[in-house]
Amino acid sequence: MPTGLSLHIGLNQVDPDRYGGWDGRLVACENDARDMARLAGAAGFEPTTLFTADGTVARVTAALRDAAGTLESGDILLFTYSGHGGQVPNTVGTDDEPDRLDETLVLYDREFLDDELYREFGRFARGVRILAFLDSCHSGTAIELPEQSGQTARLMPVYKQDEIYQRDKEFYQELQRDLAAHKSRERSADALLISGCQDNQLSSDGDVNGKFTGTLLEVWRDGAFRGDYRRFHRDIVRRMPSFQSPNFYVTGQPGEEFLAQRPFTV
Repeated sequence: MPTGLSLHIGLNQVDPDRYGGWDGRLVACENDARDMARLAGAAGFEPTTLFTADGTVARVTAALRDAAGTLESGDILLFTYSGHGGQVPNTVGTDDEPDRLDETLVLYDREFLDDELYREFGRFARGVRILAFLDSCHSGTAIELPEQSGQTARLMPVYKQDEIYQRDKEFYQELQRDLAAHKSRERSADALLISGCQDNQLSSDGDVNGKFTGTLLEVWRDGAFRGDYRRFHRDIVRRMPSFQSPNFYVTGQPGEEFLAQRPFTV
């Protein structure tokens, strides 16, 4: 019988002492993590949650490494994140992104680079199914959501991204060099990501759930959904506003058998 472990991170704010006085206050991210953990538990996963001040780089990394030490081929990891997203320049590593920017999860104590997440995913045994849902902004150039949305964007302000990057530039450049060296030595992670928006878009916060997570839960219908991951993604997209289009993205070779499964199958 396969094992399913899940990690759910929801940050309603960040540490202002680490972000130059900015606390990044949001409303619905802890609710998103709580609701995704409830979904996961009902589907047969063993969920772990990290809320706001517990959503540090050290704790997120430790939880992922604990899971990597437990799961074997045929098992599954579900990773969900709800919070701010950002970007930092990458001018020192062998980054394959044409805009030379690393997308980030804005964790409580610092930004967590996308390549850091992929590095942690790469620690899992081959054959472990890795499924990630990210409800955050991944745009360093967009400035705000259309006025009719009535929602706050889960975007770390561009001026604050620039300020923090200039302050911590040497740290991020050294980290990017290390990550580039790691990528040249290790295999890529086999993972499926369904994100809250495209790289050049913003994700909306909400009163109860983020727009993406709330729509995902609506499509899932407490487990009544029938279909595979691609249909799940398409049905979510159909219910989303035009300015926020969730992405379907795979890294490595997660396998057609996995992609053809009903979502959240352990």
